[in-house]
Amino acid sequence: MALDTATLRVAFAVVGIVLLVLFYMVTYRRTRAPYSAWWCTAIAMFLTGSAGYLLNGTGHQWWATPLANVLVVFGAAGVWTGTRSLNARKPVPLLIAAGMALAGVSTAVDNPGTNVWAGGTVFLAFLTLFFGLAASELFRLRRGFTRLRGPLAVVSGFLSAFYFCRFAAFLADGPEGRIFQTFFGGAATTLINMAVMVVVSFSMATFSEEQAARDLRKRALHDGLTGLLNRTAFLDLAADRIDSLRRGGRSGSLMLADLDHFKTVNDTHGHPAGDKALRAFAQVCTDTVRSTDLVGRYGGEEFILLLSGAAPEQAKQVAHLISQNLRAADFPDFTLPTVSFGIAAIGEGPDTPDANTLDAAIDAADAALYEAKSEGRDRAVLAGDREGGQDQLSGSGAARP
Repeated sequence: MALDTATLRVAFAVVGIVLLVLFYMVTYRRTRAPYSAWWCTAIAMFLTGSAGYLLNGTGHQWWATPLANVLVVFGAAGVWTGTRSLNARKPVPLLIAAGMALAGVSTAVDNPGTNVWAGGTVFLAFLTLFFGLAASELFRLRRGFTRLRGPLAVVSGFLSAFYFCRFAAFLADGPEGRIFQTFFGGAATTLINMAVMVVVSFSMATFSEEQAARDLRKRALHDGLTGLLNRTAFLDLAADRIDSLRRGGRSGSLMLADLDHFKTVNDTHGHPAGDKALRAFAQVCTDTVRSTDLVGRYGGEEFILLLSGAAPEQAKQVAHLISQNLRAADFPDFTLPTVSFGIAAIGEGPDTPDANTLDAAIDAADAALYEAKSEGRDRAVLAGDREGGQDQLSGSGAARP
């Protein structure tokens, strides 16, 4: 005997409840990944919406059908938002709210008390849209994720295509038409949704764990206050970068930067102010240098930068520009401190025989930084350049080449 739609929806609810409990207990509570939260939300919305459809044919249908349509559309939007989180992209509240509002209004004005397919056109259109957007996000997902990325993108694309065909059949044939009832009726749709939910739930558990692992790796490599590379991560990456420069016969520059009189900021305005100053300088550095350059927090108020392919004189101009941008920063709380820089060359050449190693470059830059401090601060000093290397930075307007 063929199962009717109501029976299948009850089975769908049972499967959904089991998946929701398992996904929440096993995946979300362990990873706390954004995708886990959105997928739990999506399952809950699908379950609640399906429960509303069970009230069709009763005196509660007039309010249950509009509410169910809104919840299911929100569930589809949750699937899309969850996949956006895997790409580190934020939700789009306006589109989600528009979909829910239009689904609710279109259902409410279409005789929901007697018409079980009230608002069906708008409802199916938004399901098609949100599942299609989810497939697009999965196809765009970074290659570093599991190989399930491709198959899940195909599954989401299939679901979007199915709802598009259902939408087209609804417009062309009506909900009582032979094509719609045979291929896109409630029973067939419930079976497909049940299978997709099982496959996606277990597959996305892997995604959530990978996302959580990525977040942990990011926290392990970056300074918690400024978001820059921490000392260990910078030194590891810089050693590889310098080795690559040496093999390619290319040059570069290493810079140590230290905020002048930083203790005065903490003593006068408090440590929260000092933290703001460190974050402000970190932001200026990342906004000023190229995306291919390395910037890290070396310790305390000291920062370290590696500029690949930049000669020392070019690095000095970068120091000028960083100081200039720091002075121009919109910072109303207090005056940001000036900065001293020590710059060392990296690469092949008769003038830099020992600067091809990271330790030697850091030692040279540190000596230049000490000289900048002893000469009055707020200046950039090139290692080994005692005549032309001590440039005061205040008021300078050098542009980067």
